[in-house]
Amino acid sequence: MPNSLRLFTGLALEYPVRRNLELVLEHLRPLAPLNWSPANNFHITTKFIGSWPEDRLDQLKAALTAIPKHGPITTPISGFGWYPNPHQPRVLFCGVRAPETLFSLAKDLDTCCQTLGLQPEHREYSPHLTLARIKGVQNLTPIRHAIAQLPSADFGVSTASKFLLYKSEAGEQTSAYTVIGEFPL
Repeated sequence: MPNSLRLFTGLALEYPVRRNLELVLEHLRPLAPLNWSPANNFHITTKFIGSWPEDRLDQLKAALTAIPKHGPITTPISGFGWYPNPHQPRVLFCGVRAPETLFSLAKDLDTCCQTLGLQPEHREYSPHLTLARIKGVQNLTPIRHAIAQLPSADFGVSTASKFLLYKSEAGEQTSAYTVIGEFPL
């Protein structure tokens, strides 16, 4: 049985936006024992691929190279939210005000992956930045209060001129993401 990789595509964030988020998270992290994402993991997922055979990696990269070029994608990053809902959250996220080009890229990536045998995405694309994963029942009142007290939840604008292919490897607390391919937009 061939080795498989856990893969996804996404857009990296420019340093000023990552740093702004990191500063706010330094304030929020002590308020609840969540699985906080490290700043170097921040990205906007464009397509979750999942398990992919390592011996077919070149085939995937060749297909991703053929994705239509959308040009640089600029995304304002602001606000907080909870998935799947604020009453029973499993994820704390930061909002992405996505331009239409980001939705087009996600659709093109989904179509590309379907041609390689992956199932199509059944959920509507919902771009966001995962800040923390919530396991079990947690008292989130201190975090909710701290977020409400922030002077601003606007973290800046990030522009990507390429999308990236990431490999995800599970760690003790959080996954480590490694870029294994870059594709111009």
